[in-house]
Amino acid sequence: MKKLIFMAVILFSCLSFKFADAQVHFSVGINIGSQPEWGPVGYDHADYYYMPDIDSYYDVNAHQYVYFSNNVWVHSRGLPPRYSNYDVYHGYKVVVNQSTPWVHHDQIRARYAQYRGRRDQVVIRDSHDDKYRNHWHGDNGHGGGGHYDNGGHGDNGHGDHGHGDNGHGHGDNGQGHGHDGR
Repeated sequence: MKKLIFMAVILFSCLSFKFADAQVHFSVGINIGSQPEWGPVGYDHADYYYMPDIDSYYDVNAHQYVYFSNNVWVHSRGLPPRYSNYDVYHGYKVVVNQSTPWVHHDQIRARYAQYRGRRDQVVIRDSHDDKYRNHWHGDNGHGGGGHYDNGGHGDNGHGDHGHGDNGHGHGDNGQGHGHDGR
């Protein structure tokens, strides 16, 4: 009888541990719903976006910008006034899947300098891919919580009708640093 109870306890513990492991894997593995509508298409997971035009980051899960000011990295819900003219929908974003990328900022800035000034990246708002249909709409790019969803259909107001890679992604689909070798 003791062996039977002992085996049941062991089996239950193993199953509980395996279930918890599966739960953690899912929540860490996919965060499409956390990505803002101005984020780049083609990534099931993104920890941070590096924005070479303003030399700053966006923390996808915390919904915060990270920028350098007065010799420290500041975390904020909105961009500072000096970036008030920056358009997050048209500025290029590089997916960076590493914790605290600003610690290695000099390497990241050098690696992605060629993306500065590029305006050809398709964003989630303009994608026709069904996986983006119910994404998070809480950040309009300036921390104001705006909703600019056109359902991924039609003209986005800039004459390109949402064309580009048609939601098929680019780079390494969130498995690394998000550059496509161009």
